[in-house]
Amino acid sequence: MSALEREKTPRAAARRQDARGRWALRAVAISVIAIAAAVIWYTNAFLTQSFTESTRGRAEVRLALYTGNILTELQRTSVVPLLLARDPSLSGALIAGEFSMTSQKLISAQAEIGAASIQLLDIDGRTVAATDRNKIGINLGQTPQFVDALRARDTIFTVAARESSGYDFTYSRSIQVDGKVVGVILVSAELAKFERGWAGFADAVAVTDSSGNVILATEPRWRGRPLDEALALRPAETAIGRAVRATFDWANSPPDAYVRGEAVMRNEARVPFRGWRIVSFTTFDSIRERVNAVLSLEIMGFALLLAAAFWFMSRRARNETAVVRRESAELRQLNARLQREIAEREKVQKDLAVAEQTLAQSSKLAALGEMSAAVSHELNQPLAAMKTYLAGARLLLQRRRAEEALSSFQRIDDLIERMGAITRQLKSYARKGGEAFEPIDVRASVSSALSMMEPTLRSGRVRISHALPRAPVMVMADRIRLEQVLINLLRNAVDATKDVAEPQVELLLTAGETATLSVRDNGHGITDLDNLFEPFYTTKKPGDGVGLGLAISSGIVNDLGGRLTARNAPGGGAVFEVQLPILQDKTRAAE
Repeated sequence: MSALEREKTPRAAARRQDARGRWALRAVAISVIAIAAAVIWYTNAFLTQSFTESTRGRAEVRLALYTGNILTELQRTSVVPLLLARDPSLSGALIAGEFSMTSQKLISAQAEIGAASIQLLDIDGRTVAATDRNKIGINLGQTPQFVDALRARDTIFTVAARESSGYDFTYSRSIQVDGKVVGVILVSAELAKFERGWAGFADAVAVTDSSGNVILATEPRWRGRPLDEALALRPAETAIGRAVRATFDWANSPPDAYVRGEAVMRNEARVPFRGWRIVSFTTFDSIRERVNAVLSLEIMGFALLLAAAFWFMSRRARNETAVVRRESAELRQLNARLQREIAEREKVQKDLAVAEQTLAQSSKLAALGEMSAAVSHELNQPLAAMKTYLAGARLLLQRRRAEEALSSFQRIDDLIERMGAITRQLKSYARKGGEAFEPIDVRASVSSALSMMEPTLRSGRVRISHALPRAPVMVMADRIRLEQVLINLLRNAVDATKDVAEPQVELLLTAGETATLSVRDNGHGITDLDNLFEPFYTTKKPGDGVGLGLAISSGIVNDLGGRLTARNAPGGGAVFEVQLPILQDKTRAAE
């Protein structure tokens, strides 16, 4: 065995040992990550359940408190009609018909007991005195409060809807003198104050009557509706909102209901009064915050553990680097001999290389500069769209929506085909070829271009409005190159509206002697119309454009027998018009 072979044997053994050590460290790192994921998952489930139970318990305590407040207010108000019905000054005023001081007496009584309002009605149902003087003279003879009080000898409780919003909770009782009814006293309970008090907490609270309709609620639009119907009143969700809600539902316990599109916990209690029930809806925000705080500490601990493991691995890497440096020293000695030979060869080839570079430089810069700039400009949009579709497909696959993901992959395949067609068109651009001309509908090209630009339009929040005729608008053109023109115009319109608060782009297709497609934006307009279609002329910032889009588009439209023009709109913004010859029936027959 030679000396070189004997030297290679220990080196190979050392390398194998280092490889086994690296694999062991990788296995340890993967195990730590797996354990961390399991611990975090279990901690999230356990703490979520624990904090949910404690939050539900606090919500039930609040419901008991709310129920006691409602009963106290109703019981306190229920005694007032009996006391006022026995007041001789009120009965005397009804008999004598003198009510000059009656309203003031009712106002004093309201201040003492805290009722919402008090009204005194005569035998005909007309309001003769009230804490709200604007109600004096109003006839309530047909209301249930008055009619039921005349028929019964006891105090009557009535729930009546207001004309504006909400409900009045009224206790009414007839006033009798010597067994004869002379009037009715109405006292409204001040339950609306509880709605205002409940609104100060994170809970949404509703009180339903015996028929299930909401009579008190922190959400005004719930009143008068069944509770299930009230909960169904929520704004339409966006795609982002649905994604956030799906993520929330996965990370937390299943919610009991949704209020304004937000998952909530539902708690219900019975109000021992006429079959009423009180329901509260508590958000999961506080639960999620407490769970996230604990999870953050766990993640930080595992991160520190991984950092220590990576430090240990880097230490081994430094040792391996020292070995590599020693081997590199040997290689440098060999390179020194090779460099002497290379220097001699370079001296001979240098003169030849200079001559070859001088000859090829002009044509190389012209061809490579124009083609690379054009390819970069024309393929930028499909690449951006492919990136967006890939991100969407990844999200769909994570949610196990394979069929929708396949649709995204099909779009990506179409984009790849389009990119190949664009490169072929860029090759034939210099030849001015027109072998791919065929009768096409301009409306289909507009729809295809809008579909291509959909990710850019959506990310830029650009509002697109287009008006297309119902009848086909046929022209003789190359479909790919025509769509290329439309995409360039749409992209320029989107770029021109970046600094606009409400960006808008309008497309108008008309058919007359020519097929005219207008693309209008509400951007900053065009400052130099004369040089607009010159190659490499651009008003964009460096890196945002090379100034080839309009030049290429103008050349394509000219090849199709039309023309591309631009002007500033009177109300601001720019208008680009593509005019192409209409393909008439006679022209089709000739073709």
